[in-house]
Amino acid sequence: MTRLGRAVVIGLAVVLVVVGVGVLVDRDGGGSLFDSHGCTAEVDDLVVDLSLEQAENAALITAVSVQRGLPARAASIALATAYQESDLLNIEHGDRDSVGLFQQRPSQGWGTVEQILDPMHSINAFYDALVKIDGYEAMEITVAAQAVQRSAFPDAYADHEADGRALASALTGNHEAAFWCDTAGDSDEDPDRLDGSGLVRRAATVREDLEAAFGPLSLGGFAPEGVSTGHMEGSAHYEGRAVDVFVRPISPANTKRGWALAHYLVAQADRLDIETVIFDDRIWKAGSRSDDGWRDYDVPSSSRGDRAILEHRDHVHVDVAD
Repeated sequence: MTRLGRAVVIGLAVVLVVVGVGVLVDRDGGGSLFDSHGCTAEVDDLVVDLSLEQAENAALITAVSVQRGLPARAASIALATAYQESDLLNIEHGDRDSVGLFQQRPSQGWGTVEQILDPMHSINAFYDALVKIDGYEAMEITVAAQAVQRSAFPDAYADHEADGRALASALTGNHEAAFWCDTAGDSDEDPDRLDGSGLVRRAATVREDLEAAFGPLSLGGFAPEGVSTGHMEGSAHYEGRAVDVFVRPISPANTKRGWALAHYLVAQADRLDIETVIFDDRIWKAGSRSDDGWRDYDVPSSSRGDRAILEHRDHVHVDVAD
């Protein structure tokens, strides 16, 4: 084969590879085949990998259980159920008239299609049904799930029991620093002006999202017209990009709650443009090191004050991209 012929063959091969990758990228309207962004829960020896969308839904399912004061067992049951019914995706189709995270049917009294496709409605509807089952806390997960769902395949929930328990353990805060995400950590939005509470719009959205998921919280680190003192040099608080969620006094129960909040924020980081989450002397940052998970937080040597506060043991710090 001539040199020109070889060049033509190589060129055609490159084109075919590019076209093939393009098909893989666009076939489902999704991201690149090589896009590694996603989330991980690691509890004991079990590792659960999720897409960013699955993680957002799993974290919300768990947050609602925390808001309602339910045991972690309730979240385990709900997560295993949603795994089986929708693969933790809020889908608009299913068997017969089933839709949503739990494939609930309007014809069976779960609400309208629009209501069921609202995750908060469908999650609360699931828990409303679950708590009516006497002794559900002691039931096998698959038995409790079937009592709510009345599925034609009652044993299928068992396939997701282990993953459901691991996710619930991490996302309820029973396991510390056990959930993290790999996210891009960039934003193409212009900087925001401060609102009436002293927050940029994206930080205000994080605040609203947290309280929608967990209910009323003790919040701080912002003030009308912004804050100018009380935080470390260069803090995102001074730009209205940060919110503190207080879990005082420091106690095992409040540390557990803090980790539930921190893990939830990391799960929603891609959606909410969250850049940093700090709690209990650990830090997670979006971007190139996000897949490292939770790292030790090094308090700047120039900082002065109560070590518990400086190490963020009594509050979860969250800030958004600038």
